[in-house]
Amino acid sequence: MNPSRFLPLLLALLKFASGMLLASQAYDLHRDEYLYLDYGRHLAWGYLEVPPLTALQSWCTLALGGGWFWVKFWPLLWGSLTVYVIARAVQRLGGGTWAVVLAGLCYLVGAYARLNFLFQPNSFEVLAFTAVCYLLIRYQQEPEPRWWYGIGGLLGLALLNKYSALFFIAALGVALLLTPMRRVLATRGFWLGAGLALLLWLPNLLWQLGHSIPFRHHMELLHETQLVNVSVADFWKDQVLMNFPGVWVWVPGLVALLLGPRLRPYRAVGLTYCGGLLLLTVLHGKSYYSLGYYPILLAVGAVWWERVLGRLPRAGRVLRPALLLVPLACSVPVLPLLFTLEPPARMQAIGRRFQGTGILRWEDGHDHPLPQDFADMLGWQELADKTWAAYQALPAATRTRTLILTANYGQAGAINYYNRHRPMPAAHSFNGSYLFWQSQAPPLPWRYVLLIDDEPDNLAAHFRSFCRVEEVRNPYARERGTAILLGTAPDSVLVRRVQRERREELARWGRF
Repeated sequence: MNPSRFLPLLLALLKFASGMLLASQAYDLHRDEYLYLDYGRHLAWGYLEVPPLTALQSWCTLALGGGWFWVKFWPLLWGSLTVYVIARAVQRLGGGTWAVVLAGLCYLVGAYARLNFLFQPNSFEVLAFTAVCYLLIRYQQEPEPRWWYGIGGLLGLALLNKYSALFFIAALGVALLLTPMRRVLATRGFWLGAGLALLLWLPNLLWQLGHSIPFRHHMELLHETQLVNVSVADFWKDQVLMNFPGVWVWVPGLVALLLGPRLRPYRAVGLTYCGGLLLLTVLHGKSYYSLGYYPILLAVGAVWWERVLGRLPRAGRVLRPALLLVPLACSVPVLPLLFTLEPPARMQAIGRRFQGTGILRWEDGHDHPLPQDFADMLGWQELADKTWAAYQALPAATRTRTLILTANYGQAGAINYYNRHRPMPAAHSFNGSYLFWQSQAPPLPWRYVLLIDDEPDNLAAHFRSFCRVEEVRNPYARERGTAILLGTAPDSVLVRRVQRERREELARWGRF
């Protein structure tokens, strides 16, 4: 039995185990993870941020208790399957054990180590794009309709996962038209696959149409608040930095796909990368939106290198083991950025070495002491516990008549997550999908309002009493200084204002 058959599975297991083990308990979950976990309490065919596939994973996670392991299980599962597909792609392209290990190592120590640690739609997107490219290779080797059924199923699930799959589909369509693979457009298998993709996406598409296409407003908000700070130069600099340990692998892989005669049948894969990256550049997409386009290039590049070294048998014996060490050596300086190995204080000191590289740049376009992902994983349990303590301090007879209103989805989601086993009303927000989950008016008038926000002006006059109870004190948290404010007996003016602001925000999304 050929042991290389088991190598893809071993790499997948290594990916899963390393993600679970190389994590410091000094960090909470990430801001976005709390929002996505709350999806599981409100199953629907669509949300204001992303399609519903993440919600199904959230529902399963909460049904299994919602613990840290199950939150991280999904991104690590998708990451492990991605490594498996990369390894199988290497083998289908004629690569041996060395090429499989090289491609797998480049993935393991690239930006995917961070990506596959966070419960977000991005990990499944990378898997879907990689698997589609793999099936394109399979189709060129064995032109059977079943590969298009697989491609259609994957693209349908990708559309149920994240709307950026539309960019990939557009790039893939153009790539097919520009290569001899355009002939597949006349085949029954292609159109059945396309129909399967549309059928899978249809419930979410109907949800979008029924809610006046909130995706448009979501993109407008992203452009106004985040994408406006993404420059073309920074975007392309990040393309190199994100996969720097494997840049010497994926670049030859791309060139070989576009220009190499041996890989001419798979040119559509290389053109899909070009089209996708061009779209993201023009639309000022975030740097990590492109990560799904690289894994297949790592597979092709590893095969290319193996063939080059095969023509140099004497030098190859020395270079093969040496080149396997290159991705590992490149990753050592940035290892604390790939995994949450170091606590915040140590990370702040390490971060000073990366000033000006873009690693410390947040969505506001400025550098900060910690990378944004790290700062977004701090202070949440502190906020939730202090909110619970403030709620517990209220008179038992009337405490259920409490509105907990937060300034953003991270605050609402964290309070709900850490208090999920405690008898406390759900936290609400006018931010994102929380707009749909708050009732129009309570069955009884609110007796108390716990407001999670920076201290606002001109609110005290609307309460019998209004005071600052606590605040987030973690010095490294992005939420540092967020206040927990308690108002007693809100007047009717404030109640109507809360309801009006919710309606106005929903109207901006096209809901009313």
